Amino acid sequence: MTQELFREDATLLHCEAVVVAQGEGGVVLDRTACYPLGGGQAGDTGWLIAGGQRWRVTDTRKSKEFPGAIVHLIEGEPPVVGTAVQVEVDAARRQAHRRFHTATHLLCALLPYPVDGCSITETYARLDFHTDEPFDKDAIQAGLDRLVAEAHPVRHRWISEEELDANPGLVRSMSVQPPRGLGRVRVLEVEGVDLQPCGGTHVANTAEIGAVVVTKIEKKSAKTRRVVLGFAGRGG
Repeated sequence: MTQELFREDATLLHCEAVVVAQGEGGVVLDRTACYPLGGGQAGDTGWLIAGGQRWRVTDTRKSKEFPGAIVHLIEGEPPVVGTAVQVEVDAARRQAHRRFHTATHLLCALLPYPVDGCSITETYARLDFHTDEPFDKDAIQAGLDRLVAEAHPVRHRWISEEELDANPGLVRSMSVQPPRGLGRVRVLEVEGVDLQPCGGTHVANTAEIGAVVVTKIEKKSAKTRRVVLGFAGRGG
């Protein structure tokens, strides 16, 4: 089991840890600040540092071999079990994920349809909505601009699985369900805007999202409409 420090503090970019296992192309640590691929959000990259050595973390994934563990994929020969390391998260990549992920929650508030696909990377974010309704690109952009400018606080909290069962409307995603069996579920609240289960990393206020643009709206199928976001100035 890896202690998931990022769940409580999305600004955390460094931590101390110990290698507890090797395998799956990398190492498992007893604790980490690195977010693993999941919930549509890409895994963190970064570095492990020990005794003057530096290993590049090329991706972070949930372990298939060790239940509850997180694997840090490593370039080259990984550090051996028992090695104490410093974990350093790629700050620019993490910040892009935080901004885009929070922006997708604003999209969910603007477009009240079930979500049947999601991808959050450092260069774009997309959400697929289950609907045959046409989308107005300019109206969505105006809505995003307004919600960012209104500077809504963003925070997470934990609710019991019983509370979630009593409020099934909180779950917007058709393809990714909240993890069960832990007795509690992490929810993300954009104050006055959106509330839904989410384990990802986010900014603390919608103003921190900055300038995001709707780069594309696509009809992917008879019942799927895709919205793609980018950062202003990067093109689309």
